[in-house]
Amino acid sequence: MSDQQQPPQEQEKQPGDEHAMRPEPEFIRDSYRGADKLKDKVAIITGGDSGIGRAVALHYAREGADCVLAYLDEDRDAEDTRALVEAEGRRCLILKGDVGDAAFCREVVDKTLEEFGKLNILVNNAAEQYDWDDVTQIPDEQWHRTFATNIHSHFYMAKAALPHMEEGDTIIATSSINAFKGNNTLIDYTTTKGAIQGFMRSLAVSLVEKGIRVNSVAPGPVWTPLIPASFDEEKVESFGGQVPMNRAGQPSEMGPAYVYLACEESSYMTGQTLHLNGGVVLNT
Repeated sequence: MSDQQQPPQEQEKQPGDEHAMRPEPEFIRDSYRGADKLKDKVAIITGGDSGIGRAVALHYAREGADCVLAYLDEDRDAEDTRALVEAEGRRCLILKGDVGDAAFCREVVDKTLEEFGKLNILVNNAAEQYDWDDVTQIPDEQWHRTFATNIHSHFYMAKAALPHMEEGDTIIATSSINAFKGNNTLIDYTTTKGAIQGFMRSLAVSLVEKGIRVNSVAPGPVWTPLIPASFDEEKVESFGGQVPMNRAGQPSEMGPAYVYLACEESSYMTGQTLHLNGGVVLNT
């Protein structure tokens, strides 16, 4: 893909609507060929209605998995993603609620088991972020809300899912480049992404003997609904220009990494992070 910019645009609320973006993100490439790497697996994907979550769902479906998508309130995006998964010949359950609520996370797992009878892959992907350049101006309520969505949900989902997971199953977290380099205007978001790294590594060690692997993906700038819902028009237009490739990534460029971490090809990998960030070299 060549260097590119997005036209100026904003959305009024988070986590944003994919169908309102211009251009809409690319979630899977026509050239991507499934090979039954996840044949008859069942995956829960939080934030699965759009952005990276939609890309993961579509790649998983093309690899033979059924999907459960937890989303906040973006009904149209969730229905669109369900239709896309079903067009791949797989089943898809969509569940509306707040992953910052432990009860909803338990409900997601319970309904997954009712519908599919098993759970093999948990992708903790839901997130929100807010653009502030002064830490003293961040509202206390926002700080707690960001933590509830971005890291508490990882704990709630893992706690509910693990009693039903077996050897060979996997947990994958969506982290961020910001956990490794910091971000002066996304302070609460970046802090939660650092916490995700610690939780992922600790959980990986604790589950080694059970044969359940835990890894993460740390995207750089990716064109998802969270971007126009987080930033002003000027920042959206230049989004992605801060990395060597001089463009935002597409969700379609993230999805295959989640396939790799979920399938047996990554069987010797746990407690690790894949960095898909447009060429930024990090000291990790």
